[in-house]
Amino acid sequence: MKATNEYALYQGDTLLKIGTAAELAEYKQVKRKTILFYATPAYQKRTSEKSLRMIRLEEEEE
Repeated sequence: MKATNEYALYQGDTLLKIGTAAELAEYKQVKRKTILFYATPAYQKRTSEKSLRMIRLEEEEE
């Protein structure tokens, strides 16, 4: 069974929402591809720290 990656979407230091890329895209009303771009180093270099940021959450192993 394939695990679904979860992400945390931040605006500056404020957590906006946690969910899959598809859920976050629906929340921000953008394409899934755009949400995934928010996690790239290229996007982070082009924008300020107050912009949207997306961080992939790691799953804990038991």
